[in-house]
Amino acid sequence: MPQITVTVDGKSISTEGSVLKDVIQNRRAVAARIDGRLLDLSAPLENGQLLETVDMDSLEGLEIVRHSTAHVMAEAVKQLFPATKPTIGPATEEGFYYDFDRDESFSTEDLEKIEKKMEEIVREDQPFIRKDVSREEARALFREKGETYKVEIIDDLPEDVKTVSLYEIGSFTDLCRGPHVPSTGYIKAFKLLSVAGAYWRGNENNRMLQRIYGTAFTSPKALKEHLNFLEEARKRDHRRLGRELELFMFSEDAGPGLVIYMPKGGMLRSLIEDFEKRLHFRKGYEIVYGPNILRGRLWEISGHMDNYRENMYFTELDEQLYGIKPMNCLSHILIYKSKVRSYRDLPLRYFELGSVTRNEKSGVIHGLLRTRQFTQDDAHIFCRPDQLIDEITAIIDMVAEVMAIFGFSYSMEISTRPEKAMGSDEMWDLATKALKDALDKKGLPYDINEGDGAFYGPKIDVKIKDAIGRSWQCATIQCDFNLPERFDIHYIGADGERHRPVMLHRVILGSLERFIGVLIEHFAGAFPVWIAPVQAIVMNITDAQADYATEVTKRLRCSDVRAEIDLRNEKIGYKIREARLQKVPYMIVTGDREKEEGTIAVRDRSGEQQTMTLDDFIKIVKDAQPVI
Repeated sequence: MPQITVTVDGKSISTEGSVLKDVIQNRRAVAARIDGRLLDLSAPLENGQLLETVDMDSLEGLEIVRHSTAHVMAEAVKQLFPATKPTIGPATEEGFYYDFDRDESFSTEDLEKIEKKMEEIVREDQPFIRKDVSREEARALFREKGETYKVEIIDDLPEDVKTVSLYEIGSFTDLCRGPHVPSTGYIKAFKLLSVAGAYWRGNENNRMLQRIYGTAFTSPKALKEHLNFLEEARKRDHRRLGRELELFMFSEDAGPGLVIYMPKGGMLRSLIEDFEKRLHFRKGYEIVYGPNILRGRLWEISGHMDNYRENMYFTELDEQLYGIKPMNCLSHILIYKSKVRSYRDLPLRYFELGSVTRNEKSGVIHGLLRTRQFTQDDAHIFCRPDQLIDEITAIIDMVAEVMAIFGFSYSMEISTRPEKAMGSDEMWDLATKALKDALDKKGLPYDINEGDGAFYGPKIDVKIKDAIGRSWQCATIQCDFNLPERFDIHYIGADGERHRPVMLHRVILGSLERFIGVLIEHFAGAFPVWIAPVQAIVMNITDAQADYATEVTKRLRCSDVRAEIDLRNEKIGYKIREARLQKVPYMIVTGDREKEEGTIAVRDRSGEQQTMTLDDFIKIVKDAQPVI
């Protein structure tokens, strides 16, 4: 074979090899990029090619490893359960999954069998063999195998697609674009995690499939670290802690995605709401409230009917259509329009802890993090164009202040015009520039999230990071030139003429339900003293101190300390253990000595204990309240 010259990672190499793998010296390479295209290492070599290797430890390389592991899992499933029909199996941010159609449910024992079979396949170091075949040939192959889902995928491909790629490992053939690792031996560490239901193609009218989730890493150490992370996340799961700490509940009788707050959860929410009301009052906001339903005509003017209808619920009153609000902005616009506004009146800042309802599919509902009804700390600011940057930067400062109080670090990104949007390019450009200018003025770094803005305007999304490093989207600042135009709102300028205001939509915590869920997981249920639903439990050692414990509890409550009392005829060690399980910040023990001296023995969650006066303890609790 004649020699050819190629360039690999900037180094020129002469070779008689025929495939990319022949010139790859990086043993951890799993694919190569040529002219922007990712290719298998079995792809043919051509003279003059410029190759950039993809290491398995890179993000792209890890994705290829995980996608390949999904194929190995599908091969194992077909070997163990031949009647099972595979559908699709992509890599995900944290691992991979594969959806299967099987009459019987996969059990925990089945997952163990599948994992062992996968280990066998990896040890056999089976090659991934790519074949490019005609669409008709692929269709006939899968039809013969009874793989109806693969046939459907092929039938739904665009008409101009004439060839498709297949990958074989062992006896298993899959329809896939690739690339994949050269052989199964490249898969170093994996673990199957769980099984869940998933509708074919996400459509609840289709058949329910079984989705097996797994993860894969490029070293056993990395896998172990991830599994430890998952275990820590499991311990912090807000759904479990919500039940154990009696914060909230869900009921099938009420319906999915509808939160019911129990007394302690109700107190937690009330504390957060009171904090927000005080904060917003001091920042120059006015508190308003709007109805939960509004005439359909308003939702038509706003553009929700055309751009958001599938996320809304509707009802009929007096033979007229009403929309149940998914957002709070329309009532605030009506307040603005209720009288003539002067340029001297602006900015106007309306704040509402408004409950909204959205038609979320049952498959995406997840505890407090994704619900059908939730409350937003929603505000809308109407300002003059010359005030816009200052108003945006003031919101950014407010976000920074609040996140510092709760102990969150955060990052920011600007989400730009989505495919489904309303308004002119000029309006979108002006709004996007305003958000960028505000962040630049503050000297804050940000990423661009293309196409993820609201349908009426771009936005700044704030991603907070919790105690174990996970990111959560909470605060949002949206710049809107569209709704002021559609509702024809204006102010009278210094020149006596009508001018159009700019509208800012913003939340600081976002959905209170979601934020409370994040708080539970961030603090593992052990809330800071100032928002702990129960700040102290007073407990007696024997019945002889019951009256004193009762007196202490009454004094604490009169001083606005959220105290409960435990007078049960149990050993003090048992009472303390139960209080610690309930994550209560302080346990107050009253024995004979404390009763005689008029003091209390205070134990905190870490087990530290000291004796003090009741007034000193009340001061400690009061000092924990954040200054705003």
